[in-house]
Amino acid sequence: MIAEQTLVNELKNKNTQAKAFEVLVDAYKERLYWHIRRIVLNHDDADDVLQNTFIKVYRSIEGFKGESKLYSWMYRIATNESLSFLKQKSRKLGVSNEELQEHLIENLQADVYFEGEEIQLKLQKALAKLPEKQKLVFNMKYYQEMKYEEISEILETSVGGLKASYHLAVKKIETYLRAD
Repeated sequence: MIAEQTLVNELKNKNTQAKAFEVLVDAYKERLYWHIRRIVLNHDDADDVLQNTFIKVYRSIEGFKGESKLYSWMYRIATNESLSFLKQKSRKLGVSNEELQEHLIENLQADVYFEGEEIQLKLQKALAKLPEKQKLVFNMKYYQEMKYEEISEILETSVGGLKASYHLAVKKIETYLRAD
């Protein structure tokens, strides 16, 4: 893969921007898709949010200062886009965020792109019950195997706070899975 600073420079250069953006999309689309998918739970919604994320990255690349890694910056955009999408969707449907999460979990089994077994469905139900931050931290640490330092950059919070959030999330999930 192309060096990150070189890619950023090419993204900011009008002459190389289109080709560099193709490289960027190819390099990150799958990881970002799964990050988004674990937040919005629906394949079609994840595709829409992914597209919005890349549009925002394209339009905002000039403002990228390089104070964090490029992928951390993109994950932050993807996370914010996902959470905004869910807020808009719950507002549109006239339901609370919790009710929307329950509805999404119920529809997960019918989603042809969901390949999970019964235990995966139970895990998703447990995750839906977690507060937003705990859910994000759990998804990034457990599914994407990110280091706390990376998650800290993306969510702009302390490593200690993340460790506490992850620990609480694991305990709540264990309790939920045992009760079932």
